[in-house]
Amino acid sequence: MRSGRIRVDRAVVQGFYDRMRVVAPAAYGAIERDRADDPGRAFAETACGRLVGSLDPAGLRALGMWAHHWCMRFYDDDTRVGLRLVREIAGRAGLGWTVDEVRWLLDQSYAAGPAAAHRFTLPLAAAAELPPGALPGRGGEAPDWPRLLAG
Repeated sequence: MRSGRIRVDRAVVQGFYDRMRVVAPAAYGAIERDRADDPGRAFAETACGRLVGSLDPAGLRALGMWAHHWCMRFYDDDTRVGLRLVREIAGRAGLGWTVDEVRWLLDQSYAAGPAAAHRFTLPLAAAAELPPGALPGRGGEAPDWPRLLAG
């Protein structure tokens, strides 16, 4: 564990995986359908867009976490569709992200390393929804984003 990073409780992380498993089959299927489709199609008209439109905020957070995790693990493959999905979810405000969800997303991003170019897209968007001080740096001050992003 890097200095200054806080681990998320194992039971909480297991809950994240349980939630992600619920959306994973539909997410994977939508990504595969969209890979074979027209990449210029408006997002709302894609399989991923229809899936996003069918979910409530908790479902969207689970989908975002799954897509982020999938893209971070397989960033060397063709993840354009998955990255588009992550960007679309990152662009939606008011999803109710929790501190633990943001910490988990950040941890996944650090683990992916700098080769995964867009690894902080969703964590930073989610962190922006947290109240000030929810992700404190050392001593309770606001996060030192350049230090955090440097890993």
